[in-house]
Amino acid sequence: MKICVLGAGAWGTGIAIRLAEHAQVTLWARNAEQVRAMRAQRVNARHLPGVPLPEALQISDDLAAAAHGADYLIAAVPTGGFRSLLRQLRQADRLLPLIWLCKGFEAGSMKLAHQVVDEEWPDDVPRGVLSGPSFALEVARGLPAALTLASRDADFARRAAAALHTSTLRPYSSTDVVGVEVGGAVKNVIAIAAGVSDGLEFGLNASAALITRGLAEMTRLGVRMGGEPKTFMGLSGVGDLILTCTGDLSRNRQVGLRLARGASLETILRELNHVAEGVTSAREVRRLADTLKVDMPITETVCRLLDQALSPQQAVAALLNRGLKDEWA
Repeated sequence: MKICVLGAGAWGTGIAIRLAEHAQVTLWARNAEQVRAMRAQRVNARHLPGVPLPEALQISDDLAAAAHGADYLIAAVPTGGFRSLLRQLRQADRLLPLIWLCKGFEAGSMKLAHQVVDEEWPDDVPRGVLSGPSFALEVARGLPAALTLASRDADFARRAAAALHTSTLRPYSSTDVVGVEVGGAVKNVIAIAAGVSDGLEFGLNASAALITRGLAEMTRLGVRMGGEPKTFMGLSGVGDLILTCTGDLSRNRQVGLRLARGASLETILRELNHVAEGVTSAREVRRLADTLKVDMPITETVCRLLDQALSPQQAVAALLNRGLKDEWA
């Protein structure tokens, strides 16, 4: 089996390392200098320092050659670069079964990744999303993880999940693409709020309440968009939400922690050296929630914080001082 992983960030590199256990894997990066360095050093020094690349893992900056003959293309680029990558693949005539890892809404369009695929990819080419609680560093190191692979084609979801199954990576199949993607996108926004709460040292009670109410927001939006309620109780819903809100490897949580400690958003994003999808997705989630008339107060507060309309302390006060209501209203 041949797999091409497109994007040599932390997550793309991590999953390429794991899949190289049992498949012929090529990792593609657009930056030729990065490719030369990874080939020479056998490590992705920028994104996964200290984690060796298997000798069997091929690395390329030639998109057409890397994807040639692949059984699966795995797109591991940020949401903002996903549409551009699909267009490059079309130009290279590499219209092959596609799985994407990006989690977020496209800036300016309020579209999830599957909606971008529907606009840019032929209808008859199988496709699906892989999501769930998974820090790239832990996956790369071979620590156990479970994910969800969702496709509207149930057979493809099962086949692709089997193809990506390794000794430490267990994918479950699903047909709820919308629910899986909404979970993957909204959890990043809630994680910023969780980071703010922890950065202000509000304690475990506050963290548990914020995660639970964040799950309620995620579920309301996802169900309104056509997702299945049970999906949000699964790996790509509450599972990914808990991980991203509590794990220090979470980029979005780090954004919130550092905002609470007084750093500017510009400085945080520059020093992170990684994409924090929640910063972009927050505004798209808010626009979508307004359009669909879905109440998402945590998301609204995160947006006001990112826009510097509220300080971290004011943001927390705004949430605590909302009118009282029934928990299930």
